[in-house]
Amino acid sequence: MEIRKTVDLRKLTIVLYSMFFVVYLIFGLTPAEATQYETAKKLAIPAIGLQSDVTDLKLENYALKTPDTIVGSFAGAENNTLLIGHSSGIFENLNLLKVDDEIIYDEKLYVVKEIGILEKKDVDMSEILSSREVDTITIMTCAGEDYGNGDASHRLIVKASLK
Repeated sequence: MEIRKTVDLRKLTIVLYSMFFVVYLIFGLTPAEATQYETAKKLAIPAIGLQSDVTDLKLENYALKTPDTIVGSFAGAENNTLLIGHSSGIFENLNLLKVDDEIIYDEKLYVVKEIGILEKKDVDMSEILSSREVDTITIMTCAGEDYGNGDASHRLIVKASLK
């Protein structure tokens, strides 16, 4: 008499998904992009429910490549850090921020002092990256008409100073 073992594909699928979920819980697997960046800093904006890892960016061919799912930072000058991210992703609610809202960046508390929208052609990057007397973060993301290629007609710019 021959005994055949059969495999129930539904049960096998459930077992495999369960094993993956357990591994995820134990090791905290993250999306591929988050693992390709060093993310020692954190950004939190409680007023809009934002929490993100932050990666340091390097200037390449006079441009900064914006990460897709986390915030990028660039220390432009003394006491001034530029934070960038996509308005269709991490900064989708940045437009809801108000003056005097608090921002926690790199374990320091900042307060929003200015919020503005400029046409892309009117953005003066040398001014945005210039040194400040007080420790400042400048957050910038796209706004206005979406060009459909990861760019837009305007920039939303938020400036916050150390409290």
